[in-house]
Order: sequence, then structure tokens, then C-alpha cells
Amino acid sequence: MKLIIINGPNLNLIGTREPEIYGSVSFDEYLKELTILFPDIKIIYFQSNIEGEIINKIHETGFTFDGIILNAGGYSHTSIAIADAIASVTTPVIEVHISNIFAREVVRQNSLLSSKCRGVIVGFGLDSYRLAIESLKNSEKR
Repeated sequence: MKLIIINGPNLNLIGTREPEIYGSVSFDEYLKELTILFPDIKIIYFQSNIEGEIINKIHETGFTFDGIILNAGGYSHTSIAIADAIASVTTPVIEVHISNIFAREVVRQNSLLSSKCRGVIVGFGLDSYRLAIESLKNSEKR
């Protein structure tokens, strides 16, 4: 199984950015944990602060990978273009959010991406990514 985790804007600062919301563990540290937890899964990681690069990566991997785990950050609430990219590919996409977006500012409580994704996981901290991997792994068995 081959998965890609795509993180959007400001998520390169996980571990230092607002630790009360996002925690104090960097994503690179957490990614090491995921590769240990799932040694049978090839996990590729991509992060960009640029909307077009995220769209290009969805296009690039959206027909050949077994799953995309996408945390588009602030673009989740604003990007019709990323939603269109998700709808254009055949690879299943799981939308994840580290924080519970429904308990945050009103502007963050709506995602333009959710209806295009297989599922959405919110509010479990970095563990949201593990839950997404488990979901994709379990759906492959069905």
C-alpha cells in the first residue's frame, strides 16, 4: 500500500506553532512514529504553503496511490480549486484536521473539501493521521 500525506499552509510549523492547539511534537517526529506503526505501508510526505502546489500533488498522486491524507489547513475553508482537484482524481482522499474545527472560529467550521472526500477526521491531534491511515488500510481489506 502506498499513501501520501499532504499538509497545507503553516503546517510546516507543527510543534512550534500554537502548541496549545497543535501540540509540541513536530510533524517529522510524528511521521517517524507512523512509519514504525505501519511498516507495511509506504508513506510519502509533502507539505506546501502554496495552493497550486497542493493541487499539482493531488493530480500527480491521485491516480496511482492507494490513498491521500489531506490536511489543507486554512485552504480547507476557502479553496474550491482544491475541492475540484479532489473530485477529479480516483484515489480516495481522507481530510484530516489536528484541531476540532467545529470548536474553533466560525470561519473554520466549514470545509469546502469535505463533500469531495471519502471521510473526515477532526480533533484527535496528530493522531488524526493515524486514524486516516487505519481507515484506508481497513477499506483496502473490504
